[in-house]
Amino acid sequence: MAKAKSVSIEENFEKLEEIITSLESNELPLEEAFKLYESGVRLTAQCTQQLDKVEKKLIVLRNEADTEVSDGDEN
Repeated sequence: MAKAKSVSIEENFEKLEEIITSLESNELPLEEAFKLYESGVRLTAQCTQQLDKVEKKLIVLRNEADTEVSDGDEN
């Protein structure tokens, strides 16, 4: 089984923007609009996961920086 290519959050946002533009055009058949909507929901979930992952990394970095500052104050 091939490993899925990792897509950046920027690419996901671009795809989501395209989906929104297509849906707002009101020129799609209902079935196609529904498929795009489903894709948009999946992309939104992926973006949320990606943002959560980045947020957790930032929290860890911030905690490490705070610890280093605290340790430096003791000298």
